[in-house]
Amino acid sequence: MKNTVTQEKIDSILIGSTFETFHRVFGKQCIVVAELPNGFTIVGESACVDPANYDNKIGFELAIKKIKDRLWELEGYKLQNELYQK
Repeated sequence: MKNTVTQEKIDSILIGSTFETFHRVFGKQCIVVAELPNGFTIVGESACVDPANYDNKIGFELAIKKIKDRLWELEGYKLQNELYQK
């Protein structure tokens, strides 16, 4: 068993995931929910102070980055636990 989480692993999970995006929540927030292939969900969000500064693309990119960061954390925990159980 490899003792590292790879970018390829993260990418393969994300490719198989389903995403729901909610733009302009309260005029200034983007919320993205990712349903992973196993049914687990991760929520990423971004917001700005002034609704006039809200940009759909930037909001989505920032929310997706948070989902990716969380997925790295979860996959790291999963791998650490598998190595511990051996």
